Amino acid sequence: MTKKIGILTSGGDCPGLNAVIRAVVKASYLKGWTVYGIPYGTDGFIDIANGKYQPEDLILTGHSYDLPGMLKGLDVLQFLSGSVLGSLSKGHPEEEHNRIAILQGYERLGLEALIVVGGDGSLDIIYDLAQAGNWNIIAIPKTIDNDVPYTDYSVGFRTAVEIVTQALYDLTFTAASHERVMLVQVMGRDAGHLALHAGIAGGADIILIPELTPYLTPETINGCCCQLANLRSSGRQFALVVISEGVKNQQQQKEKYIAEYLSHCISQQIQVLREAGEKAFCDPIDVDLRVTVLGHLQRSHTPVALDRLLATVFGIKAVELIAEQRYDRIVVWREGQVHSTPLKSIINVLKQCHHEKRCAYPVDPSGFMIQTARSLGIYLGESFDTTRKV
Repeated sequence: MTKKIGILTSGGDCPGLNAVIRAVVKASYLKGWTVYGIPYGTDGFIDIANGKYQPEDLILTGHSYDLPGMLKGLDVLQFLSGSVLGSLSKGHPEEEHNRIAILQGYERLGLEALIVVGGDGSLDIIYDLAQAGNWNIIAIPKTIDNDVPYTDYSVGFRTAVEIVTQALYDLTFTAASHERVMLVQVMGRDAGHLALHAGIAGGADIILIPELTPYLTPETINGCCCQLANLRSSGRQFALVVISEGVKNQQQQKEKYIAEYLSHCISQQIQVLREAGEKAFCDPIDVDLRVTVLGHLQRSHTPVALDRLLATVFGIKAVELIAEQRYDRIVVWREGQVHSTPLKSIINVLKQCHHEKRCAYPVDPSGFMIQTARSLGIYLGESFDTTRKV
């Protein structure tokens, strides 16, 4: 049976979005369905309502994106980062006329279902629109922060971990060559999954995440200094520090460059300890601290194989759910299998967490990854054990 479905990507971009689009179009084509690609998230519906696009302009086919050479159309999409549909990261439609236009644009396309690829903020926004317009939607989670609940992994996370891990590997050699302490700031607005996974894989000596270190305290800064002294006493003169952007400063306020702030705090504390005559800090060699903020590099790499696979099975599952008319669900990955769960259950969690200004899927402070980091002697911002040796 022929169907007309749409797909859009919303929120911040990440590796794997194009692989989702590819899977949806290929699976739909085999069913004889028509797929409409909505440009720039829900803003595309406004453009449709205003006549900028005609419905036929947005049909995705096997040759929608031709490039020179042997690879044509959909073949290249699984290798490309970003989103060929474009993606906007905005809050709720502020003006009523925009909200009305979005609903009108959807109606003009005459869609029977819409696949939404988004993070926690995007899903919350679009769910409200879907309820107002009586849309049939299927959600696919994507975010390098990996903070969407009910799914072990979201599209984009594993590639971001690889990028940060590679950066830490590269920085290790320049750190060792110059006997420096490298402080690396990574993304993770409210959750520390990226910092924790990449920090462990990349050989970090200190990992600070918002779940364990909501804000920097004098004890945490002193603990960082003690960890560095511990490393030096063991004969290693360099170190790697990973800090999530979600960690706040000592005044419990957001800091755009929290790694720079931490570097300044460590330098000051080392000086205080030296003046107090602390033996471990009386080394005449200065501690040379350098900061690297990876920024948007973390979301711009070619998706790794695991993200391509996840994006593909998510796209296929979304099409299957539409074929079964099982709407208003989100595709998730749990215990090595693809599943789906009612979207409303996740939205309720997201809305409550947004209202309370807390993360919907934080790192488990007693989980296996935290225990792994502790077992490796990585300092996580807690009370420092002065008897511990690295």
